Amino acid sequence: MQPRRITDTIWEIAPEGGMLVPGRVFADDRLMEAIRKDHSIDQVANVAHLPGIVEASFAMPDIHWGYGFPIGGVAATDVSDGGVVSPGGVGFDICCGVRLLGSRYDRTDFETHAEEILDQLDRRIPRGPGRGAIASGHLLGAVLEEGAVAAVRAGYGVEADLSRCEEQGRSDGADPSAVSEKATSRGKDQIGSLGSGNHFLEVQVVDAIEDEMTARVFGLAEGMVVVMIHCGSRGLGHQVCTDHLRGMGAAMSSHGITVPDRQLACVPVESAEGADYLAAMATAANFAWANRHILAHETRESFAAALGTTPDETGMDLVFDVAHNLAKLERHEVAGSGLDLCVHRKGATRAFGPGHPALPSELRDVGQPVLIPGSMGTASWVLRGGSANPAFGSAAHGAGRVMSRKQAKSMSSGRDVREALSEQGISVRPGSVSLLSEEAPYAYKDVEAVVDVCDRAGLASKVARLRPLAVIKG
Repeated sequence: MQPRRITDTIWEIAPEGGMLVPGRVFADDRLMEAIRKDHSIDQVANVAHLPGIVEASFAMPDIHWGYGFPIGGVAATDVSDGGVVSPGGVGFDICCGVRLLGSRYDRTDFETHAEEILDQLDRRIPRGPGRGAIASGHLLGAVLEEGAVAAVRAGYGVEADLSRCEEQGRSDGADPSAVSEKATSRGKDQIGSLGSGNHFLEVQVVDAIEDEMTARVFGLAEGMVVVMIHCGSRGLGHQVCTDHLRGMGAAMSSHGITVPDRQLACVPVESAEGADYLAAMATAANFAWANRHILAHETRESFAAALGTTPDETGMDLVFDVAHNLAKLERHEVAGSGLDLCVHRKGATRAFGPGHPALPSELRDVGQPVLIPGSMGTASWVLRGGSANPAFGSAAHGAGRVMSRKQAKSMSSGRDVREALSEQGISVRPGSVSLLSEEAPYAYKDVEAVVDVCDRAGLASKVARLRPLAVIKG
């Protein structure tokens, strides 16, 4: 199946067979060359078979092969027309996302105290498979119901942060009774932990500003040290996805649904099974909101302890916290009509534009911050959502893999990757040195190309580039 170029940044897969809508991929020539090397294009076409899907099956420029949906996939289904929800369109790490903190420090401040800061982060940030946690498991029940709100009440972070979180750090519709005992058990000792794989805490410096006015509104300035945190719902979210995939696979026939790939198991949003999944997904999302919030609290504490000050005096205010693995009920205009849609964003970031009522008042004039991390050793970016987004207010979520973890490990050792980063002036504190090679920069697409396509395609526009100084790695 070969996409046809229709603009300089959009490629289209014409509907055929059971496809209900076209597939659309946002990419330039170089990114498309990489995208064609896996099966993600086929997955874009498969998603176009979902009952109730509208407009197109979209793929962001960081697209790569995933479970059912491609990672970087966006699809919206019409709730009133039998539209479905699919766990494969959310992924196993429910509400995985990115949080960005500003600070009152510059690069010289950090480099003068780097060892003290990194030693504090090393001690305070649990990471690695199965490792945790900062918060007691007794907090789990409140976290599952209230997300980051429960973390604030328990003494982690500050209430002012909540307005700078997508959904104010709390997903509506959560129901802990929709989450299995096995999922709860997996999560209770992981509240406040990075996990492993591509999750990280990275100290960065703002090295370029593309949009001065918006950067100022976001709280960013050239030369500022910032901290980016990337993690999700840990074992709890993974188990929620596993549980509901199994249940939906068995339920599809009763709803008369067939799909070209069993990994696209789905049910109508307005079915009992659909309601159960959305409640469980929101519950897992609350875990993720609180998880990043608690890690941000420990980051402030780490800087304060290392620099002999208080957390408030670090100036580490929240720029934004945004998820990239969720299915959300949103209203969008399609062919001139307002529709209630279930918008799946899997490895795709919400990117609402100026004036959107979901944004906090102080951001409404400029649009939502969109956080796009690169790979270790490369830049990350802050963008802003635009008014004419062509993919239901969505943008890329990162650089996107170009090789599997196994392939990446075969290229070089973790020790070699660490040494190469050190030569670039980037300090790495890994949970496992041997696993660093899985996340080496060469395993990912060029984040500059991804961000450039987002900008040119109207998905989101450039605000600020961030360069890494140090990485705490899962």
